[in-house]
Amino acid sequence: MWRLGLVVGAGSIVELPEGELWLVTAFTEATENAGPPGAVLAVVGGCGGAGASALAAATALRAARDGTRTLLLDCDPLGGGLDLMLGAEDVLGVRWPELSVVDGRIPAAALHEALPAMGDRGLSLLSCDRIGPGPTAGALRVVVEAGRRAGDIVVCDVPRQPGDAAAVVLSAADLTVLVVPADVRACAAAARVAADLTTRSPAVGLVVRGPSPGGLTPVEIARALDVPLLASMRPQHDLDRRLERGQPPADRGPLADTAATLLTELRDRSRLSRTGRSS
Repeated sequence: MWRLGLVVGAGSIVELPEGELWLVTAFTEATENAGPPGAVLAVVGGCGGAGASALAAATALRAARDGTRTLLLDCDPLGGGLDLMLGAEDVLGVRWPELSVVDGRIPAAALHEALPAMGDRGLSLLSCDRIGPGPTAGALRVVVEAGRRAGDIVVCDVPRQPGDAAAVVLSAADLTVLVVPADVRACAAAARVAADLTTRSPAVGLVVRGPSPGGLTPVEIARALDVPLLASMRPQHDLDRRLERGQPPADRGPLADTAATLLTELRDRSRLSRTGRSS
């Protein structure tokens, strides 16, 4: 067999069924996007109610609206489900408890086909459910890498007390964003989260959500947490009403503007990371 392989110029010889995983991986890589890899964004709240889930959703919606195929991953099994927040609880598609992925690779196209789609925006949502387990570390690794290989933007809503699964996202993220309301108690809670994130993620930035009842400035909060300030965000007056009705965040306003800023930073960091790997 080896002699025949050399004669025909074969790059590899695979024996089945032992080489099934290798062959599936080769087929997957051959059919994926041949362009540059995608980028991974993790969004974490510095305290309860910080607004991290809304910012993650708004960023994913903005990326899809800009024309980039996007994955929005719900990594918090105790969060009630991003599908419920976005009014997609009745949209057909796979949720984390139904995704039986342990290891290996899956084509991003098949993943998008199986997941609930958010309208015609090129956005697919992989949500936790009201019952059943959340994502495992192995499943998250496979899904995140599928999106990155295919050139997608992968936005992950990560709990502030991550276990093994969320730690996979934080280590893979090109940028991790910490969302902190501009008040003293929130900053005190966020200090511990920030210290943990900086040990797990290669790049961490701060979004401060105002207004501050005590006059704290975003620069003061960034200095106290020792995290670079990416954006300060004014209140969005209709956000709570829209989310309560199962409507996605609006395409305009402070939330959308902050999402655009994060995407610019994410793409810049991803480009620098690729340049470093190639050199």
